[in-house]
Amino acid sequence: MTELVRAHTDLDDEDVAWLQLLLADWQIVADLSFADLVLWLPDREGIGYWAAAQMRPTTGPTAYVDDLVGAFVPKGRRPLLDSAHELGRVAREGDPEWRDDIPVRVEAIPVRRGDRIVGIVGRNTNLLGVRTPSRLELSYLQTATDLTQMIAGGHFPFPGQRSDHADSPRVGDGFVRIDASGRVTYASPNALSVYRRLGLSSDLTGLNLAHTTRELVPAARRPDEETVSAVLGGTVPRDTEIGTDAGSGAAVLIVRAIPLRPAGEHIGALVLLRDVTDLRRRDRELVTKDATIREIHHRVKNNLQTVAALLRLQARRIDVPEGRHALEEAVRRVGSIAIVHETLSQSFDEFVDFDDVADRLRLMVAEVSSHGADVRTVREGSFGTLTAEVATPLAMVLTEVLQNAVEHGFGGGAGRITVGASRSGSLLRVRVDDDGGGLPPGFDVEGSTSLGLSIVHTLVTSELGGRLSVGAGPEGGTRVSIEVPL
Repeated sequence: MTELVRAHTDLDDEDVAWLQLLLADWQIVADLSFADLVLWLPDREGIGYWAAAQMRPTTGPTAYVDDLVGAFVPKGRRPLLDSAHELGRVAREGDPEWRDDIPVRVEAIPVRRGDRIVGIVGRNTNLLGVRTPSRLELSYLQTATDLTQMIAGGHFPFPGQRSDHADSPRVGDGFVRIDASGRVTYASPNALSVYRRLGLSSDLTGLNLAHTTRELVPAARRPDEETVSAVLGGTVPRDTEIGTDAGSGAAVLIVRAIPLRPAGEHIGALVLLRDVTDLRRRDRELVTKDATIREIHHRVKNNLQTVAALLRLQARRIDVPEGRHALEEAVRRVGSIAIVHETLSQSFDEFVDFDDVADRLRLMVAEVSSHGADVRTVREGSFGTLTAEVATPLAMVLTEVLQNAVEHGFGGGAGRITVGASRSGSLLRVRVDDDGGGLPPGFDVEGSTSLGLSIVHTLVTSELGGRLSVGAGPEGGTRVSIEVPL
């Protein structure tokens, strides 16, 4: 819609925001009307109208098989659009239009914002789906008429309120019509079923909705009294949740009120209900599962740190330098995995901000391995967010590469290591450059007998499905390049 507005109309940003509020709520109007809705925007040159949005009903057959968005109708082609735009009131035809052998009743509803008509909603009803209306259908249609008059009068939608979020109740979930005093004049079967779950044993019709809800729902399981009166009394366009996770027998519902003021005076409200008991139960299960997973990561991290501490203690008791060195390397490898699990224990999903992990790893390796030498490490670029399956082996790879650079690249002297990362589409590129003495002649990473490089090669190619290359750096020293598909 925004593109059409800029290209063909003179509507400003506030007009567009008003229309977007309408589109957020117009599924309700379509369902109550049993009709397709098409939003037409007047061309800035006054030569016709552009179809900017379309909505089909979920309560009846569609009147439009094709998608009309982007279509243009010249002025004079559809007189009802012209009439609604020029006169600022709802325009109807006496005889239906015939489209593909289907009789369609057409109406044009002006969309008023302040003293301007910013669009026209075409309401198109497939008359083949019309039968002798039941009380439910009559209540739907009457409420739809009230809402269309409010649209034409500039009283609907309500600023700031939208119904297009995931949990918002729809017409079919539960429909209640109340009068100006808050008494129920009609409740759909689904709405009655929702209140049956709250414990209601009688019919809702004739009862004060707010008072009845207070009797059925304990004070601890409903919002404050002002909210209950405003929403269930239908005086304020708001929604609220009633019921809490108070055990297996609890019922939780979302209530949304749409005050009805077709002529500017409050005559009652449309109240939509949705039973979200199962949704909230699943939400609780997900929260519990997430907390359990994070606690597991926390305990794994603690256990790995205990293992590292034991290995470090054992290393101090070994007099053979080679054995002590091997245990120190094991400590660093275990520590790199522990860092990943610590990060996972603080997140709400199985994803890791690897920049933080990489920074901690390079500082840890440089501090432990440099033996007092001035080895500086820096990071350039960003790893981004990685899954736990990628983060754990990549942390070990980065630890080994950094450790090799510190221990073998500088000969115990000073140096600088740069860790670079970049992402291109679904590919992560990592490079580790040092300004040390470089590789020995004839070096071959696949033929190397180094345990660290063997670990790196196996993890990159097998675990991560990536590619590894080791060669001379662009300015001397050594460059290790890793490509990992994400």
